[in-house]
Amino acid sequence: MFDAAENAARAAGKLLRENFQRRQRVKSVAAHDIKLEIDVQAQELIGKLLLEEFPTHALYGEEGIVGDQSSDHQWIVDPLDGTVNYFYGIPHFCVSIALRLHKEIVVGVIYDPIRSEMWTGQRGEVSKLNGAPIHVSDRAELAEAVISIGLAKTGETINTNFPLLQQMIHRVRKCRVLGSAALDMAYVACGRFDAYIETGISLWDIAAGALHRRVKRSDRFKTVMNDEFFSRAARFGVRRFDAASTVQWFVRLCA
Repeated sequence: MFDAAENAARAAGKLLRENFQRRQRVKSVAAHDIKLEIDVQAQELIGKLLLEEFPTHALYGEEGIVGDQSSDHQWIVDPLDGTVNYFYGIPHFCVSIALRLHKEIVVGVIYDPIRSEMWTGQRGEVSKLNGAPIHVSDRAELAEAVISIGLAKTGETINTNFPLLQQMIHRVRKCRVLGSAALDMAYVACGRFDAYIETGISLWDIAAGALHRRVKRSDRFKTVMNDEFFSRAARFGVRRFDAASTVQWFVRLCA
C-alpha cells in the first residue's frame, strides 16, 4: 500500500508539473480560494490508480468521495495542495495522500513535483525525505524559530489566524505564509520550519502530514502542534475542525 501511495503521488505530480504555468480552466472562485479542473483531474488519476489496485477501499478527497466510506481502508487525498499558488505560477504546491485503517493513519506521502521531494511515512517507522531519515529542528529558543502560520480561506479563519501572526512575528526569527498546509507540515518534519499553526483546515490537508509529526520539547517551545490536534483531526468522518484550542495552547506555551 505504501508503494501504491507513492506511485499515485508521483503520477499526479507529473500531471501537475507538465501543466504548470499553462492556462488553467477555473472550476470555481471564492474570495480567498480557487478550484481548478486540474485539481479534479489529479484526484481522478489518483483514485483510478489506487482503487484499481485496491477495489474494496474508499477514497475521501478534496474533490469528492469514491467508494464505500465505511470501508476499513480509506485513502485521504488532496490532489493539489496549494491551488492558488499553482494558478498564479508560484512553484510551491504538492500532492498529499494518506491511508486510514480503522480510523488511524498508517501511510502518508507528500510529494512536491517541482523540487522532486517525496516525504514518506508509515506507522511505527521513521519518516523519510527521498529515502533518507529526517528529524525536526533542534532549535529550542523561540527567538531563533522560523514558523509557518496559515490564514486559511474564510473571513472567520483569517480573523482567527491573523492575530496569532501579529503576535508571533515579533517573537520569532521569521514568520512565513506559504499556502500549502501539507508542505508546511513536511517542512516541520525535516527541520526547515520549527512550527506550523493554522485553524480552519480540512482533514485532507493534514492527514499525510500527521505521520510525520515529531515533538521537540523545551521549557518554552514545541516544534509542532500537540497530539490532541492530530487525534481530533484524524477522527473518522471529520471534514473540517477548529484548531482554536491548539492556537491558544501554543500562545500560552510561548508566553
